[in-house]
Amino acid sequence: METMVPVDGGELWADDTGGDGPPMVLVHPGVGDSTIWDPVLPALDSRHRVIRYDARGYGRSPAPDVAYSPAADLRAVLDHFGLARAVLVASSMGGAASIALTLNDPERVAGLALLVPGVTGYDSLADTELYQDIGKLAKTGDMEGIVRLGLSRWGQAAGGTPETDPVAADHLRAVLPAWFANIAHQQTDPPAFDRLGEIAAPTVLALGELDRPEVVRCNEEMAERIPRCRLVRLAACDHYPTLREPETCARLIEELYAKAR
Repeated sequence: METMVPVDGGELWADDTGGDGPPMVLVHPGVGDSTIWDPVLPALDSRHRVIRYDARGYGRSPAPDVAYSPAADLRAVLDHFGLARAVLVASSMGGAASIALTLNDPERVAGLALLVPGVTGYDSLADTELYQDIGKLAKTGDMEGIVRLGLSRWGQAAGGTPETDPVAADHLRAVLPAWFANIAHQQTDPPAFDRLGEIAAPTVLALGELDRPEVVRCNEEMAERIPRCRLVRLAACDHYPTLREPETCARLIEELYAKAR
């Protein structure tokens, strides 16, 4: 069932499959909206209650006009659906929000399935040169240039161009308006990297061997810091795990879910 979830100063589009059992909440990356989960969704929602949503400005959610916290918005989604406890499945940007929520409200999180996750407080993830190049292209209105540049960094598994990787290109193209609408409003949640040792929930972290080297290093260090974290290396994967290895992602999520229960 599709619905709009009220959040502080705005609203988010969300979809709830319904059903019994512990719920699973999917939190998308910054390089795609909630449709990034489409390749794994059939394997999950046939057996579980699955909730996914679009972050502010992404997909079917309105762009923000007030300051907001991604972790606070995730908490608002849990509250809206009356979820005292849920398994969080998160990728990249969504990983950072999910980790922040887990540290702030550990009783709300039954388990964490992290796919190429980001995390606040890890300075090496900030690619200043990349964002400067994106800014230059944006000033000239060259949105296709931004797509091409982004895929060259995040889409290595399929060659990293719109021609060789049209599906990832479509996902990236669709979220560009959110990038520019959100930049003045999205607040960075407090640093979490040095607090990862506090996470008690069962956790699996899948990194992409073809991802940016700094992301791979970050994910390795995250897995070392999170107690009893299971680290999985996806050999044929870049920053789009659900597009590259959907069956593996679905299996890892299911295994984590079973452990969390």
